[in-house]
Amino acid sequence: MTFILGNINDRSVLVLDDFYFDVQALSNGALSSDPMDALANCDLLHRLSGLLKDATPTGRVAAETIGAAVPRPKNCFAIGLNYKSHAEESKMQLPTNPLVFTKFPSCLVGPSSDIDMRSDGVDYEVELVVVIGVGGKDIKKEDAWNHVAGVTIGQDISDRIVQFAAQPPHFDLGKSFDTFGPIGPFVYSTDHFSDLNDFRLVTDINGETRQNDSTKNLIFDVETLIAYLSQVTTLTPGDIIFTGTPDGVGAATGNFLKDGDVITTTISGLGTMVNHCRRVSDYAKGA
Repeated sequence: MTFILGNINDRSVLVLDDFYFDVQALSNGALSSDPMDALANCDLLHRLSGLLKDATPTGRVAAETIGAAVPRPKNCFAIGLNYKSHAEESKMQLPTNPLVFTKFPSCLVGPSSDIDMRSDGVDYEVELVVVIGVGGKDIKKEDAWNHVAGVTIGQDISDRIVQFAAQPPHFDLGKSFDTFGPIGPFVYSTDHFSDLNDFRLVTDINGETRQNDSTKNLIFDVETLIAYLSQVTTLTPGDIIFTGTPDGVGAATGNFLKDGDVITTTISGLGTMVNHCRRVSDYAKGA
């Protein structure tokens, strides 16, 4: 049975239509209220999801109560230049191996959280986010999807001024400001989808479409990324992978995010996130 896993009021829930069901209550205490605990028990989530039609909902889903779908991953990987179109607009060579960096897990927020900007160079990047359910080392490419709990939407918000302040540029810090990792609204188990290599990704800014592409155009597909990462480090349940963004980012056009902008991010089959941008105090410059 497919499942849709969420984080509502900091508690793990399963979702059916417009209603949610508390996982701890539904499992009679077999799972805790912690969403990270649920992600390590996907087999049980599948079984519990089969009970939802006959169960009493805990409540109705409200956007303002939804937190980060994966609130505290041990590892938050991200992949740069993973679409040919984005590499070309960035005037960079196509990578011959995945360009891996990390986002600090503390940047992760929910699908309707505000984006707090501290410069005039903040950018958007729609990405498919893969959530690990079964950990492993040296995972074979053909087994990779069997290690995935599900997928969700992500925005890899990036401060380009910080990103390119040092030479050579560093990705991690400029992409890890608090609020720079909205994800959600929910994690959808992989068995929802007939084709796991063709998700349509769209970013709209104030109603204007800026990004529109498909994961079928990834340079390194999800299977390759999981196999590659697991050669280096043991993947654990709840780890997430931002798989890369297509062309249309603000750095290529000069259209950076401004105070009051509304980012609407949609991925086919996974729903929509809506995040409002607000300019807060400037960050402190390095000495």
